[in-house]
Amino acid sequence: MSLQEIIDDLLRDLKDLRFSDPITHVYNPLEYARESYDRYLAQYANGPKEIVLLGMNPGPWGMAQTGIPFGEVNLVKEWLGIETHVGIPKRAHPKRPVHGFLCQRSEVSGKRLWGWAKERFASPDQFFKRFLVLNYCPLIFMEESGRNRTPNNIKNAELKPLLNACDRALRNTIERLQPLYVLGVGTFAEQRANTALTGIDVTIGRITHPSPANPKANRGWSILVEKEIKELGIGLP
Repeated sequence: MSLQEIIDDLLRDLKDLRFSDPITHVYNPLEYARESYDRYLAQYANGPKEIVLLGMNPGPWGMAQTGIPFGEVNLVKEWLGIETHVGIPKRAHPKRPVHGFLCQRSEVSGKRLWGWAKERFASPDQFFKRFLVLNYCPLIFMEESGRNRTPNNIKNAELKPLLNACDRALRNTIERLQPLYVLGVGTFAEQRANTALTGIDVTIGRITHPSPANPKANRGWSILVEKEIKELGIGLP
């Protein structure tokens, strides 16, 4: 099964899911920014990977705009070399508009993650020889105020079918990529990897999430994450 086929199956599984208050808006960048995500996979997901960095779900100024995990607009355009047409969500929140690659906002998490990759590796090709960055869940959830609601804060009855679909897609993806390591970017992603990848010969670990809401990340995230990666036995150039 190709990565594109795995995404197609995931989209079918997610299509009929519904979420109630306090969630009022749900975006799926794999629908309206699929061209961008497909280009990302075509350019950088060829062949097995040593390390998969697994995020939780999109941010409003990152993947929600570009279709790329942690996809801070400027770094996606200038370092990853991807810039495509991006559509709009079926029901957009007035406080969280999607302007695609014209978005003027910068996502701090994505700027930190891709900025670290740019500083550490000579080129995208060098980074992607070993790494691939993915998100566990492609959906972004918003409340009426525009506030994000993360997947771990969704009602249990609505969460279970979401986790089942995303677990299945993650397992199929890891079987396809055959990495040695899956590193959750934050605790939630690590927990889902441990559940979804039971029985697969892969080392699961965690790195600190680069979100500015995480106090640890605001005290030199790139230095911290390098230490965490090396402690897992992964060498860096």
